[in-house]
Amino acid sequence: MGMLSEFKEFAMRGNVMDLAVGVIIGAAFARIVDSIVNDLIMPLVGALIGDIDFSNLYVPLSADVPEGLALEEARKLGAVFAWGNFVTVLFSFLILAFIIFLLVKTMNRMMRKKAAAPAVPPAPTKEEVLLTEMRDSLRVIATK
Repeated sequence: MGMLSEFKEFAMRGNVMDLAVGVIIGAAFARIVDSIVNDLIMPLVGALIGDIDFSNLYVPLSADVPEGLALEEARKLGAVFAWGNFVTVLFSFLILAFIIFLLVKTMNRMMRKKAAAPAVPPAPTKEEVLLTEMRDSLRVIATK
């Protein structure tokens, strides 16, 4: 078996394909969470505190960085302690972790219900019924 065919067999396994789909959906979902945090939550928090843009809050760590610049511009000039960006990323993480928690909790609940449901054995076939009757008849004959 050549290396190319081995790779094809590996790549076409169900687990690899499931993982690829999960990574793609996860990346798209991360963009949704980033938008929720950056476009909805952080502006509300900033408005409640006093019209603050958290993504541009930082403490300059270099004398070359004047105050009041946007974070990206400040980073070009020197080191900054970007605590506002960290808070934004932390909110994104907490939202994502909570959603994953809810998904896992729902899956666990579904698995418990599936495991708790007793499996009803199938009704015996005609052959099984006939064989059982024959066995019982032979037992009666043998005990006489």
